[in-house]
Amino acid sequence: MTSNTSPKALRFSLILFVLITLVFSIPVLAKRKHSSGSRHASRSDRGRKASARDRHSSRRGRSYARNGRRSRGRHMTARDVRRQRQLIAREQSASLKALERKLHRPLTKRERAAEMRRVQSKYGRALEAARRRAEAARQAAIARQRALEQAMRNEVQTLIARDDTRGEDPEVRRVAVNALGNHAGTVVVMDPMTGRVYSIVNQEWALRRGFKPCSTIKLVTGLAGLSEKVINPADTAAVSERYKIDLTEALAYSNNTYFQQVGGRVGYDKMVGYARELGLGEKTGINSPFEYPGRLPAEKSGFALNRMSSHGDDFQVTAIQLATLVSAMANGGRLLEPQTPKSPQGQNKLAPIVRRQLTIEPDNFKRMVPGMVGAVNYGSGKRAYDPAQTVAGKTGTCIGDGSWLGLFTSYAPLVSPRLAVVVIARGTDGRKHLPAAVAGQIYRDLNKRFGTPVNLQIANTPPSASDDAKAAALNEEEKDAQEEEKAEEAKEAKEADAAAGTEVPADADKSASGDNKTAVAPANRQPTQQPAPKNTVKRVLMPVESRPVDVPKDDRPKPDAATKTEGGTKTEAATKTQAAPAGPALQRPRRTQPIQP
Repeated sequence: MTSNTSPKALRFSLILFVLITLVFSIPVLAKRKHSSGSRHASRSDRGRKASARDRHSSRRGRSYARNGRRSRGRHMTARDVRRQRQLIAREQSASLKALERKLHRPLTKRERAAEMRRVQSKYGRALEAARRRAEAARQAAIARQRALEQAMRNEVQTLIARDDTRGEDPEVRRVAVNALGNHAGTVVVMDPMTGRVYSIVNQEWALRRGFKPCSTIKLVTGLAGLSEKVINPADTAAVSERYKIDLTEALAYSNNTYFQQVGGRVGYDKMVGYARELGLGEKTGINSPFEYPGRLPAEKSGFALNRMSSHGDDFQVTAIQLATLVSAMANGGRLLEPQTPKSPQGQNKLAPIVRRQLTIEPDNFKRMVPGMVGAVNYGSGKRAYDPAQTVAGKTGTCIGDGSWLGLFTSYAPLVSPRLAVVVIARGTDGRKHLPAAVAGQIYRDLNKRFGTPVNLQIANTPPSASDDAKAAALNEEEKDAQEEEKAEEAKEAKEADAAAGTEVPADADKSASGDNKTAVAPANRQPTQQPAPKNTVKRVLMPVESRPVDVPKDDRPKPDAATKTEGGTKTEAATKTQAAPAGPALQRPRRTQPIQP
């Protein structure tokens, strides 16, 4: 019997069967692929989370290491403590969930406690290892810094031994060398009225090596602002949400924000023009070979111009250039050519050589004086204070050429200046205004020869006096330098540096604090009441009133004449107290009230 089914019908049935099978198998295959992809995605997600935790852990390790180098590893803030606790809690929770998935059952209380202890111990060991590495790196950095500092000091001592001392004043040379001590720096002492150089300690650095001027460039910025009518001495400018200051306070506290505003308004061309007129960027003409002319910055604008006006970015000056600049401010605008006599016979033959008469009005120099005096009396240069005479100066502290750099340029006494002292120090010796302390020691030691018999002070219009909180808020000079060197600064290194001999000598520090008895005016100097000369700046010269002195009570009986001043004034009583040879250390004078002309 033959089948009625043809081959064509069989082929059709087979094709239909295959199609039906494919239709029903596609969802099954898709579901299986989705399940496999989900498992793969879950593993990838867990891997990404693990790698993210590793990255965060590595980042935290670097952060703790960096904080350890900055001496913040052992003193965690409350925020850091909370962050650390939250991190440990998250890692413990993730570890417990992973262990439950691995065991396919909930963990017992004992297992949970053991796992939490294990995670905390692991995290603690990793943190301790990071701290050990950070401490080792910090100690290595300190060792390298000490080696560099010592090499720099050795170089300076070698250069000082090579100085050409012909024609220098022996007494001034001895005082300057002793004041500088074993620090890495240079000192220039000259007569601001004649240009005679009394002594240059470390002539290689003073004449042939350029330094960043740091905040001493604010003298140029201030004169430029006054000359271009950008600064009105009676006006104040807002430098923060809390404080408004004038030119005097800006110079005294070395406020960067104030001078950045002034420099931005003056402009690059005029700023560089005034710097060139004041002798920067050119040789001074001193009779010594191979003098370095310095360097003026290229054209700047915006924030770079502001930084140039307050920090001296891209400027390079020499110590002798700063000495001639401050001498021009002291003598009323004559830029002198410094001269060093090459023989004892040539000392009396030197005549002042005027390079040029500055076009800056003399009144603008006088307007700068209150701020420079305030810097020494209550501002950033307090370590240069001399109770027997008035010192006008300007400090500078910044990071230059990869290390700390400290400068102090000054002149004294205020009336008939006879000394201009410039000190530049590098390395840790440039910190904490050590150059001001060196200059102050020079002024005190030479006071008997070059000082003034009457302590005179510029009376200033603003009645406010020194305030510690205000000084801390406005003094941005060293604050900015610390921000530039955060990665290398460590509080523990101060004790190590003190052991290595980088601190200021005890005798210099003692004299700088005003406790040195030799700094008090001798008894034979009786203050004389002089008429107050007038000037166009509406400021007068007057005897300084001392601050109230907070000293232990003296049980010795005092005569009534000391407390009762019949027919006298408060100023006379203050000057009598100031001239007394015995008694407590003198306090720094505050800025006095103005006297109407």
